[in-house]
Amino acid sequence: MDYGPLIACQRAFFDEGRTLGLDFRRRQLDLLGQVISDREPDLLEALRADLGKPALEAYTSEIGFVLSDIDHARRRLRAWMRARAHRTPPIAWPGRSLSRPQPYGVALILGPWNYPFQLLFSPLVGALAAGNCVCLKPSEYAPHTSALIAEMLTGAFEPEHLLVIEGDADTARALLAERFDYIFFTGSTAVGREVMAAAARRTIPVTLELGGKSPCLVCADADPDLTARRILWGKCLNAGQTCAAPDYVLADRRIQPELLASFTAAYDRFFPDSPRSSPDLGRIVNHRHFDRLRGYLAQGRVILGGEHDADDLFLAPTVMTGVDPESPLMQEEIFGPILPVLTFDSLDSALEMLRRRPQPLALYIFTSDRATADRIVTRTSSGGVAINDTVSQIMGKNLPLGGIGESGLGSYRGRASFDTFTHYRSILRRGTAIDPGFRYPPSRVSLTTLKRVYRFLLGR
Repeated sequence: MDYGPLIACQRAFFDEGRTLGLDFRRRQLDLLGQVISDREPDLLEALRADLGKPALEAYTSEIGFVLSDIDHARRRLRAWMRARAHRTPPIAWPGRSLSRPQPYGVALILGPWNYPFQLLFSPLVGALAAGNCVCLKPSEYAPHTSALIAEMLTGAFEPEHLLVIEGDADTARALLAERFDYIFFTGSTAVGREVMAAAARRTIPVTLELGGKSPCLVCADADPDLTARRILWGKCLNAGQTCAAPDYVLADRRIQPELLASFTAAYDRFFPDSPRSSPDLGRIVNHRHFDRLRGYLAQGRVILGGEHDADDLFLAPTVMTGVDPESPLMQEEIFGPILPVLTFDSLDSALEMLRRRPQPLALYIFTSDRATADRIVTRTSSGGVAINDTVSQIMGKNLPLGGIGESGLGSYRGRASFDTFTHYRSILRRGTAIDPGFRYPPSRVSLTTLKRVYRFLLGR
């Protein structure tokens, strides 16, 4: 698989400078929005076929999500493209300092299967807004969505500007061997390491949006009913196949009985008939992941849910207790609708447990005390934090989304997406009328004199 000629065509297109202007970028964003709106019914059906996504969930978390991103970027693009002025140190007077946003060039975006549309198109919006040419690689594990994306974009965009390449892991590796100017990857930590290693061989900058085990830390003063509802909602979204889904609960032992009772009450309200018949629950993506998740059910005591059907790839939202902290269930990212509930006796012991584990993409804190929340935030590390909620921190456009450590590198969403695909080029413009001679040899000042004025010359 030699994709070199295709990427070379994109680089030639970029070198012509056609992507640099405001009008061109806006037209491409408008076209992208129009294509998505025109194919909305087809996208809903593809997402249902790949993941069993209910129409309401598919629109809010995928299609409408991206359309909102497009509108946000289009309305703010002129401001984002402006150069930023910076203070010029006295040693360079008279002069002017600025940083000018410039696109990297040709960007590669590798998408995942869990949100096969949103997590491919949301970074695409930032890449196009920043003026790049883009090569998209959808996930082969969402084949209906992948094929539709290729069809709708290939028919609307010049491939020299926006190219879609379908394929499996070998296709991704072949693309990573090409000379791109930026790589954006969303997926597992293990594959993220491969992407980063491939990028390092060519010194290509990368953004890695990964995941990890995002914990819910529930303090004794939390509202158990509200906490249970919001955690269960975050766990049910996309059948738990969300990078920032609540992975497990770490609850103060004093509140655990009430919290478990509240989970049962919330469960009954969410699924008054049964989870199996609910129109609001998606399905597991494939049999490999289904079998992996089903194996977790034996690693603790199922107190809620647990029903499953391999033929339908259905796994009910499941709450478990009695889980060994060293079991695979607590060492691997679950990425499914299984929720282990563990307890702690003191907040210090809970914080120590969190610090011993890899930094997650999200930390969810449930407490009614602001000082306690601030203490937890200060004493822990994660990509992001939500206090008294789950998942909602990744939905806005003004709060960057990104991980740290094993949960990722870099961030995006809204202005952060534009910045991710932009190189801010530092420029110093010097005047020519005045050219003090003190900096040129031979030296005219002593070291003692230089020390006195040095801080002034470089600026405070």
